[in-house]
Amino acid sequence: MAFDIPRNQILPVDVVDVRLDAEPHPFERDNAEAILANWAAEKALTPAMFDGTVVLLSELAYGDNRLVGRCHAVRFSTFMLWRKLKPLTSAEHSFAHAMLISSDNALVAIRMGAHTVNAGKVYFAAGSFEPEDFCDGLVDLNYNMAREVREETGLELGEARGEERCYALSGDTGTAIVRCYHLTETADEVAARIERFVAADAEPEIEGPVIIRGMDDLPDNLIPHMPALVEWHFSRG
Repeated sequence: MAFDIPRNQILPVDVVDVRLDAEPHPFERDNAEAILANWAAEKALTPAMFDGTVVLLSELAYGDNRLVGRCHAVRFSTFMLWRKLKPLTSAEHSFAHAMLISSDNALVAIRMGAHTVNAGKVYFAAGSFEPEDFCDGLVDLNYNMAREVREETGLELGEARGEERCYALSGDTGTAIVRCYHLTETADEVAARIERFVAADAEPEIEGPVIIRGMDDLPDNLIPHMPALVEWHFSRG
């Protein structure tokens, strides 16, 4: 199966069947020395980084509105070497985006904090899948999105209306899985809530919220796949 998914187009997804394989990822198994050497260099640049556990795909395919894949738990240091070497045919990344839509139809994104690996980058609150995001071996998108949004913004997705269908946008190195969540508050009200959360957090992950009101309102440092998602949202009417 490897990676058999259309690239650079937004795909409807009704079923996500991505499973966690207990076997080591071949990329981590085959690159142990390089992973250690690169991690030492990365830590020197960003001392706050922690070598926790994330997951990396070894397979992903799309067909009949289904995403089917296999992933493996890897150390964050492995992910960082993969990130430096991508694209690779043996490994790709996938993550879930909760696209937060305010009552006045603006998008609520975040700018990452200066101490993070994505310092200054702007995207919808998200993070790599972790082993805790899997239930009986199957990824739980809703759990992952709720956890990441709560950790980064203080918002509770249970207070929003989530659309039933997801969407996927795949590039050469990874796939974003998106679910739209409609909030009851205006963009300014949501931004104020996030700002209060960040101010009260001793070690916030983000610098703050970023409100996007249209394609003529794109912030700096958007990560590469974000403009396509923003354009898609505002084209939906």
